Amino acid sequence: MRILVTNDDGINAPGLHALREIAQQVAGQDGEVWVSAPETNQSGTGHSLSLNDPIRMREVSERVYAVRGTPTDSVLMGVHHVLRSDMPDLVLSGVNRGANMAEDVTYSGTIAGAFEGTQLGIRSIALSLAYGMKSSADSLQWATPIAHGPDLIRRLLAVEWPQGVLMNVNFPDCAPDEVAGLDITEQGRRDINPLGVEERHDTWGNPYYWLGFARRRSNPSQGTDLWSVYNGRISVTPLSMNLTDQRMREKLRGSLAV
Repeated sequence: MRILVTNDDGINAPGLHALREIAQQVAGQDGEVWVSAPETNQSGTGHSLSLNDPIRMREVSERVYAVRGTPTDSVLMGVHHVLRSDMPDLVLSGVNRGANMAEDVTYSGTIAGAFEGTQLGIRSIALSLAYGMKSSADSLQWATPIAHGPDLIRRLLAVEWPQGVLMNVNFPDCAPDEVAGLDITEQGRRDINPLGVEERHDTWGNPYYWLGFARRRSNPSQGTDLWSVYNGRISVTPLSMNLTDQRMREKLRGSLAV
């Protein structure tokens, strides 16, 4: 098996090292793990492309490449350039530093890497690790995805997927032996707005602004990604590239179609 690994936290992120370890276990001794990841942190870039600037890539080490661009750029370079003569069998994106649940899906560069792999016809999985419940951003429980990720990925690959579907996996903020189980979930929705704007001032007194996420728990329904991760469980959410709301489509056809 040939696996392409990417992320949005950048080529030096600890989550990428964790994912390479996971990927190597899945690929096996005879498999290949290739890395094509952003040179710098690209969190929050979503499924964006670098269309107005040239893409630059450097070889970091054998089968490891850093791309001066977004996660989408990185997957495209990995598939269409580095591995153009022999496409990968699987794209893994992550392990993200922080969960990607609910509304995060639309912002996440981690999920965008899996989106791009899916768009190219390759089965793709996004993996993220929550923090803030027991761990801080500097002491994440990387052992948890390393312990549970390989078997979970093998089990997912044993199931047939429809075209245009990717898997979004979120690991809870706990030690490997504290994981309470695994749920197949739906995308949740927070009952609070997590995004905020913080105003600061430079040394000249001029204002500037930081956008950021407030790490506050919402009150999600059982069956959602939020509920599962809050309760120490691994969440697996199938996501579709087709964003059409079929019920609204049928309603509009009955009301507006001529």
